[in-house]
Amino acid sequence: MLSANQVRKKYIDFFISKGHKEIPSASLIPENDPTLLFVNSGMFPLVPYLLGESHPQGTRLVDSQKCIRTEDIEDIGDTTHHTFFEMLGNWSLGDYFKKEQLPWIFEFLTQELKLDPQKIYVSVYRGNEKLGIPKDTEAVAIWKEVYKQHGIEAQDIDWAERDGMQGGRIFYYDDKENWWSRTGVPKNMPVGEPGGPDSEIFYDLGENLQFHENSKYQDQPCNPSCSCGRFVEIGNSVFMQYLKTEQGFEPLKKQNIDFGGGLERLTMVTQGKTNTYETDLFMPLIEKIEKLSNKKYQDNLKAFRVIADHMRTASFILGDDKGLVPSNTDQGYIIRRLIRRSVRYGKQLGINEIFTFKIAEIVIDNYHDHYQELAKNKEFIINQLVQEEEKFAKTLEKGEKEFEQMSKDNKISGKEAFILFSTYGFPLELTQELAQEKDIKINLDEFATEMKKHQELSRQGAEHKFKGGLADSQEQTAKLHTATHLLLAALRQVLGPQVIQKGSNITAERLRFDFNHDHKMTPEQIQEVEKIVNSKIEANIPIKCEEIPIEEAKAQGAIGVFEDKYGEQVKVYSVNDFSKELCGGPHAKNTGELGKFIIKKEESSSAGIRRIKAILG
Repeated sequence: MLSANQVRKKYIDFFISKGHKEIPSASLIPENDPTLLFVNSGMFPLVPYLLGESHPQGTRLVDSQKCIRTEDIEDIGDTTHHTFFEMLGNWSLGDYFKKEQLPWIFEFLTQELKLDPQKIYVSVYRGNEKLGIPKDTEAVAIWKEVYKQHGIEAQDIDWAERDGMQGGRIFYYDDKENWWSRTGVPKNMPVGEPGGPDSEIFYDLGENLQFHENSKYQDQPCNPSCSCGRFVEIGNSVFMQYLKTEQGFEPLKKQNIDFGGGLERLTMVTQGKTNTYETDLFMPLIEKIEKLSNKKYQDNLKAFRVIADHMRTASFILGDDKGLVPSNTDQGYIIRRLIRRSVRYGKQLGINEIFTFKIAEIVIDNYHDHYQELAKNKEFIINQLVQEEEKFAKTLEKGEKEFEQMSKDNKISGKEAFILFSTYGFPLELTQELAQEKDIKINLDEFATEMKKHQELSRQGAEHKFKGGLADSQEQTAKLHTATHLLLAALRQVLGPQVIQKGSNITAERLRFDFNHDHKMTPEQIQEVEKIVNSKIEANIPIKCEEIPIEEAKAQGAIGVFEDKYGEQVKVYSVNDFSKELCGGPHAKNTGELGKFIIKKEESSSAGIRRIKAILG
């Protein structure tokens, strides 16, 4: 039986044999993209190249990208969803297209992973007449030929969601199922965003297991998109061929392939399992939780799965070189929430010692060969987990005191339970347990109403905060991107060569730049940095870009804080001898295009990290 590490290696080796270059995973923390907190698909780090930038490794790429999705954090515990996952990806940047991609991926699944072709089903795009995007009959013809080579006469079926399988093998679905962009269906895409139809691949776990009969979809026709659990999506070939414009959808200058396949799910079906938690990616964590709790996994599925999932995710976020820590805002809040949910479920299992770091140690051991940053940052990961558990213990103590005050008259409202949750970080389950001891019933509908209000406000705030992005105003974004390079060089000149970039976030209006520094900058230092940057802008210096081997770039003194995402060949952007950085672009053509550089704010971001917000006037 193949291990998860072998599945990953086989995938990468297979596409290397097809002329692809392996690129390492980018950081989990998006660089220069304010539209999301974490990289949540393999596509995000490669958007500039999908839009036309040349990649230093060429036009055929393969990788395993670290990803995080936290939208459904409360639902973790089912058989296939996780907050952290690895997306195996192969990419064609204007090189090959559908006729190469679909046979290759089928070959990988059936020849390398030895999956039964009789259990593989696919979907294609139904088309959208209103938008002028045609039905993908081209992909259907390719799939039929692929199946034919395996002795399978594949029928294409439309409206399976209405009429059922009908003996089909290839299924047409609409925008929601078979269109891919960072922002979802075509109507939600902003101008400047790339996207395209896709072809998903499903594996049939077996109708005899009665997934459909035991699901909420039992009164609907079973088909690959019904989510009953019988069919699990194991890969998706996106045909990145359109750009949203003011006039509608136009073909991209080059047609691209973006394939993504979840390592967890591919490992699950390869190992003959029906859920991802029983693969070798999770069983070592589950066995450790069994020892710590003296409880059995099979008797406590949700608690075990939440702890295993959340601690794997928290370990990867803390292990990222960006140095994020638990906090009450942005990515730090997600880390805090993951750790505290794990502790809460640990207490349900009777674990009363500080334990999360013990799970993290196994995560680090399992993954450090492929993700070396975990081993490098092991001490930091362990320390942060221990500190957060200790803080949470104090939070629970405060929450219990507040509960006692609120419940003096032997009642507690749903609104009060929500205040305990939102203000004191006190989990609802714990409030319910304490209430049960006093024979008090909580109005859960009222709690749910307050939670919904809170989520709507948070969502509105997030939409306002993170609106925009790399694609929404490319020219201005490019100028601000160049400004970050000038800013870093000026900071190193004023504060010292030890200063490195710790993160950046760019909208069309401003840049936000994080860097390591132990003290608040003085007004004089801020003024000096501004003066240096503006002197380089006034000098109207051409921005030079060259693609060279990474070792040569280092020998030239180029800096690149996030070097793990670069391969053997790198792009180096230079501003005379003042600034020389590894970077993916896009950038201005010369410094004179930038206008006046103005620092609006210098503040603390986290311990030992400062943040500058600046604009171009």
